[in-house]
Amino acid sequence: MGDSYRTIRVAAVQAAPVFLDRERTVAKACGLIREAGASGAHLIGFPEGYIPTHPLWYHFHVATSVKAMQFSRELFCNSVEIPGPATEELCRAAREARIYVVMGLCEKSPGRMGTLYNTLLFIDDHGTIMGRHRKLHPTLGERLVHAPGDSAGLRAFPTEFGAVSGLMCGENSNALSIFSLDAQGTTVHVASWPAHFPLTTNMAEIIELASKSLAYQTKSFVVNSVGAIDDRMRELLPVTDEDRAFLSRQQGAASIVSPRGKIVAGPMEPGEGILYADINISDIIIPKITQDFSGHYNRFDVFSVNVNLGANPPVRHLPSASAEGGPNAALEEPQRTRQLTNDAVPRLGSE
Repeated sequence: MGDSYRTIRVAAVQAAPVFLDRERTVAKACGLIREAGASGAHLIGFPEGYIPTHPLWYHFHVATSVKAMQFSRELFCNSVEIPGPATEELCRAAREARIYVVMGLCEKSPGRMGTLYNTLLFIDDHGTIMGRHRKLHPTLGERLVHAPGDSAGLRAFPTEFGAVSGLMCGENSNALSIFSLDAQGTTVHVASWPAHFPLTTNMAEIIELASKSLAYQTKSFVVNSVGAIDDRMRELLPVTDEDRAFLSRQQGAASIVSPRGKIVAGPMEPGEGILYADINISDIIIPKITQDFSGHYNRFDVFSVNVNLGANPPVRHLPSASAEGGPNAALEEPQRTRQLTNDAVPRLGSE
């Protein structure tokens, strides 16, 4: 009889946040989670920085302007601690809807008054936090408010239908990050995107190019979840008439891509909503048999990838000179690395 593989329904969110309002955006997100669960979805992906918003104002406002600083202050005040009240609400919605959630949010560390991370939060269908991925390197205006992430969350999280991974925006073109997730067995990948790129760039074209390439390289399904612009954002963000015209032209781009690099749902039209696709996990098999870039279709005697293990804390407590091993023991310890396997994932917290 052999092994059988499931058909599941995945959901890509294309929606605007309630701009710089954590509580109302969480409530909106929970509504979308429950809607997707009621529609039979097993997994739902959200845009980059959905809670409370992505720092899009830097495409229009000078970084040192009073307005930009005010937006950044509100971003911090409305960012999310993990775990915390906002994640408790998201976990409750995931548990009630029996759906896996990949949520883009701006994260702040408890007890700190300035450091923020661009984060993807992974919640299972029992409402338990599986882990988080902090964007490894902020892009453009993000660098003004987001700290670099670390490898602790560069994981493909196991589920009953395969491993789920996620990256944000430009990370979905980072070959080494993509390979490291593929090596952990990614089955479904959530690519989270903001509502738009700078005025000179067509984001919809880049999403299509990057996600088709990612799906083809990893032989996984890619769920493109994309931000949207609402009337309040169109009022607050632009500075010039050119800015306003640009925002009025923003197009929908949420889509779902197969392991062969073909779009199987979308791209969505402008506006807000949830895009669904029923995907058969067994569709990965033939592409992987043909080319498994993290398996048989490679030369590991020629190429190798190491991932530095864990986070980068601001303070490291080293042994004293009198400790066993002498004063240079800590310096002589080789850099720890981890093999790219799907080991058990530490849990960050739950209700």
